[in-house]
Amino acid sequence: MDKLTGKKVLITGASSGIGAALAREFARRGADLILLARNPQRLEAVRQECLGLGAGETRLVQADTTDYPAIDTFASSLEGRIDFLILNAGISQRSLAMETAEEVDRRVMEVDFFAPVHLTKVLHAAGKWDADTHIAATSSISGLFGFPQRSAYCAAKHAIKGFFEALKLETGMNVTLLFPGRINTPISLSALEGDGSAHGKMDPGQAGGMDADTCARKCVDGIVRGKRQVRVGGKEMFACFAYKWFPGLFFRLAGKVSAV
Repeated sequence: MDKLTGKKVLITGASSGIGAALAREFARRGADLILLARNPQRLEAVRQECLGLGAGETRLVQADTTDYPAIDTFASSLEGRIDFLILNAGISQRSLAMETAEEVDRRVMEVDFFAPVHLTKVLHAAGKWDADTHIAATSSISGLFGFPQRSAYCAAKHAIKGFFEALKLETGMNVTLLFPGRINTPISLSALEGDGSAHGKMDPGQAGGMDADTCARKCVDGIVRGKRQVRVGGKEMFACFAYKWFPGLFFRLAGKVSAV
């Protein structure tokens, strides 16, 4: 395990799911943590876990990543530079494209694309990251191809891939894109239905997915090794292979696969 003692790591969406698991994995490696999320109680619980696992200095930031004035204030108040910027906060979707209100499309894009881009830019403008900083952004297997009942989510995750690949090409800095498949997290509970209401159910595919801590370990291993992409999940990851090498087969089968 690569030790990261003294390294400063900022993680968004750190109060649950993959974000909390990433926080625990960086804690095991001795990093200093800045954990940003909306829920203060869950954030505090994650901090206590991280301290117990060996984290260094750990700061909590209660903020919604789409509250741009609050994010701007946070960025200007941050001391020192960030070694790892982990852009993980996001929201999913469970609705057919033509049955999804445009307001929902825009909300998913705001949370999953515009918010991480804004945070990246405002931190840079404030001098909080430089060419030696490593950025990791969580896309999704749905950021590699379209998938039923995920139209806005796919669009946002494709956009994340495009933006941060372009940033890497422009700057030459270390950028890792994370492409998780089905990971056992509560993301489906807060996923948006077509009318904007919460899905409120744990999808069977999600419940049977890879353990979040296993996912986080693989992701952090890839990040510290400087990999451009980390694709992690179970048998659903075969779809990536089929999409690249057998696109006809992929499109015949993808629409028949359960979207939950």
